[in-house]
Amino acid sequence: MSKVALDNDAGRWTLTLTDPERRNCLDEQMCRELGEAISTVADDADARTLVVTGEGKSFCAGADLPALFGEAAGRSVADLRTHLHRVYDSFLRLRGLSIPTVAAVQGAAVGAGLNLAMACDVRIAGPRASFAATFSKIGLHPGGGCTWFLVDALGPQQALALLLDGGALDGEQAVRQGLALQMADDPLATAHETAARWAGLDPALVRDIKAAVGVARTGGFDASLEFESWAQASSATGPAIQEVVARFRKS
Repeated sequence: MSKVALDNDAGRWTLTLTDPERRNCLDEQMCRELGEAISTVADDADARTLVVTGEGKSFCAGADLPALFGEAAGRSVADLRTHLHRVYDSFLRLRGLSIPTVAAVQGAAVGAGLNLAMACDVRIAGPRASFAATFSKIGLHPGGGCTWFLVDALGPQQALALLLDGGALDGEQAVRQGLALQMADDPLATAHETAARWAGLDPALVRDIKAAVGVARTGGFDASLEFESWAQASSATGPAIQEVVARFRKS
């Protein structure tokens, strides 16, 4: 039985983790199907947005610890590290998508499940959402990009405290601290409304705005300005802005 469902509505994709009895944990099958689903979206030239969510009470409870680390003591660090990168890749493929991605977090996002939510561009939190970086509580160093994600969202001081405490943020705390965009009684419906709004924009414009945010995050002001000058010049040749210019000329 499949553990990931993938649906497409006119380029608005929805990816759902469908193993609620195991709180949508990332076991070998889930990781494989998750990576394949994201690759399917990446290969769709008509894709406009992707919403990621989970069935049941949990968004994703994180990695299947017995399967991932049950025999770690008998394996070399190098071998285990290679395996971990394969697990990471299953959800970090989201970061390579050029379309906007929205996580509808209706319940707990724990460990690698937190990483899955953070790999999306935007997070909508439900009343029962939580964002938990519990690695230190089980004697495990954070992985899957968690340190980077939390420093990027919270700053180094808050990220360090959360990681050392093995703490969690509820939905309201996550919104207040900038880790989630907003609270919603029905996060999936709100995520779909957000995705539909963005899907209505010119796809090239959306792609370039998302890329510009990425450049601004890591590239510094000069790199950001250079990308903006190229992207703005490109968009200026499009019909939408030209229609606006024509209206101004008539007024």
